[in-house]
Amino acid sequence: MSGERLDPEWVRGWCEGTSAGLAALMSSFLETHGYPPGENAVVLATDESHGATDALVDLTPIPSDLTTLYWVVCEISMPDVEHGYFVHPASTVAEHLREHGSVQIDDEPPGIVFASDGGGHLFAAAGSGRIWRSATASWFDDFEVAAESVQDFLEQLGRRAAGQT
Repeated sequence: MSGERLDPEWVRGWCEGTSAGLAALMSSFLETHGYPPGENAVVLATDESHGATDALVDLTPIPSDLTTLYWVVCEISMPDVEHGYFVHPASTVAEHLREHGSVQIDDEPPGIVFASDGGGHLFAAAGSGRIWRSATASWFDDFEVAAESVQDFLEQLGRRAAGQT
């Protein structure tokens, strides 16, 4: 892992590219799959979502790259990319953190669940910066490395969206 921090400008560029990829996917989705697509979108941050991010940071220390992501992106919804991917809004992350707590991942500092897939598997950002995926649809099961960083996680999502067109 490089140790470099996530660049907000890179995230903005990723948002533009991934949104374009999703638009291309949605333009032929009905014809290709025979049913209409769900709501597939990269939703940019707003003043309200910035407040939710600040509240999440006040609730618990979160990895700085996750803070950077939430300063640019409110949420990501990709129900029609593979089996679905969802980056939850900071307000939902805070609600889940209050309800379930953080997740313990191997020898990592506790992780914060911030995303899920259509199968109910959870994605957690750990203090190391790595992103972990639950082995089952559970907050309390084993987790395995899914990405080396938030940027790597986003790059994977972007490739998955582009690979379906």
